[in-house]
Amino acid sequence: MMDTITTSSTAVVALHGKGVAKGIAIGHAVIMGAALLEVKHHLIAPEDIDNECARLDHALQAVAEDLEYIKNNLPEDAPMELAPVLTVHSMLLADPMLASEIKEIIRTRRYNAEWALSTQGQILADQFGQMDDEYLRERASDVTQVIERVLSFLAGVKSFDLQNLPDHDEDDLPFIVVAHDISPADMLNLRAKHFAAFITDAGGPTSHTAIVARSMHVPAVVGMKNVRSLVRDREVLIVDGDAGLVIVNPSPLILAQYRQKQRQQETEREFLLLQKDEPAVTVDGVFIELEGNIELPEEAAEVLAMGATGIGLYRSEFLFMNRDSLPSEEEQYKAYSSVLKTMGEKAVTIRTLDIGSDKTLHDDATVAVNPALGLRAVRYCLAHPEMFLTQLRALLRASIHGRLRILIPMISHMHEVQEVKRYLTQAQNELMAEGYEISDKIELGAMVEIPAIAIAIEPFLKELDFVSIGTNDLIQYTLAVDRVDDEVVGLYDSVHPAVLRLIHNTIQAGDRAGKPVCVCGEMAGDTQYTKLLLGLGLKSFSMHPAHVPEVKQIVRQSHTNVLRTRVANTLNYGVAIDLDAVNAA
Repeated sequence: MMDTITTSSTAVVALHGKGVAKGIAIGHAVIMGAALLEVKHHLIAPEDIDNECARLDHALQAVAEDLEYIKNNLPEDAPMELAPVLTVHSMLLADPMLASEIKEIIRTRRYNAEWALSTQGQILADQFGQMDDEYLRERASDVTQVIERVLSFLAGVKSFDLQNLPDHDEDDLPFIVVAHDISPADMLNLRAKHFAAFITDAGGPTSHTAIVARSMHVPAVVGMKNVRSLVRDREVLIVDGDAGLVIVNPSPLILAQYRQKQRQQETEREFLLLQKDEPAVTVDGVFIELEGNIELPEEAAEVLAMGATGIGLYRSEFLFMNRDSLPSEEEQYKAYSSVLKTMGEKAVTIRTLDIGSDKTLHDDATVAVNPALGLRAVRYCLAHPEMFLTQLRALLRASIHGRLRILIPMISHMHEVQEVKRYLTQAQNELMAEGYEISDKIELGAMVEIPAIAIAIEPFLKELDFVSIGTNDLIQYTLAVDRVDDEVVGLYDSVHPAVLRLIHNTIQAGDRAGKPVCVCGEMAGDTQYTKLLLGLGLKSFSMHPAHVPEVKQIVRQSHTNVLRTRVANTLNYGVAIDLDAVNAA
């Protein structure tokens, strides 16, 4: 969306997208080219077919070698996300189906190599883009980035050359990258040049641009549709990652206002980090657990650096995805042990494999009419007991290195809990017979993300040690709204009375049973919901580690009794929550 604000001297353009990394940046635009938009199209003579196929093979091999070199020579302080992403891109290049499909287009349609490559790339990107799973849908950007890199090689140019670009422009403004999308390999150059922010046409909260931007602690706004065509090179930009806003050609007054806001945010961030070791205790003396969500073992260190009290969600599926074979028991054991050792006495909640349907493993492709309601998460694991037992064995072996909590996703029936317990017992008996030591203090919990378990939570709490509310899926399933479908996204409502009643019911039941209840979905790290969740009685939050200091500050300024009264009054009447009124408490 674009707004135009007319001032006395100029027109200010305000562009809206998705803010995926918070903060404010002011700088000059650097337009990053997109090879796909400029590819040459022409038909080749029959006698040139073999030559075009050879050109394609040479380009694929050269780019694969380039990516391998980059991956093997990453600087020590490179973002931890880059290596696995580069591996994904290498795997795409190595897939024999990619080359064979492109060559088939060259032979049958007599397209030149670039045209055939871009044609097949668009087919693959469209296939990924139509998938129901958000993570896989955003992997369409991986396909596009790989294809663009090969196209750049065929054209004899680098995809993005920053070698001669200084860190700042002549007026000492930093640079802001404006792109259709950004490959992880190019991210190394961007990072080396200390770019102030990223804005892209494509992408979402789990895109690689978003992930790396957060790891670099720079603002990013993505999903802007056509920003690359609306912004000119060296134009002054303001990127507001908090509001998902990009201001083009700001007036002196707007520029001054944002400079002041930028300085204020930097001061506040420094202050929050100074307070990171302070306990998260409310004004009326209630201690609140603030934990971190991670996807890779290396991220455990950031959880500690941000002053979190533990890891509330370690998404183990990232060990399984984007590879040719399943991780062995030993590989999983080392990964889980690494996190537990890093965290010491702090609790580590490891979620078992949350995968299935169109989020496939190795060659185990499945087809489902509605993947979100199909054979996924615990259903998938129970249908593949050998794989599940391997993960449970690795978890149990790692348990001696720290305080382990095992979290089971997508539970909806009691027999699923009982089946998981049976497999845990089997794994434990096998390991003890083999001479392994296992902790006797492992806790077992379940995700509350299906309305059924939230409504009938009491019997589940008798069988479990804790539960974690996954608000992302709980909202989606409660309201029957796909949160990433542009046509219905307006109906996705985190504070719908039905959603809040389910959260409240779960927390209250947990209190009565003496069992901890955590929220580990996006609401936990969004400060506009912190007081609301406290008012619902929540005492345990888990979020991206970078959000912990800001949430902690709000917790330390809150009075839970006042908040509970205010929220309860609204819940009793079943009307929409007034967040402004709650946050004013």
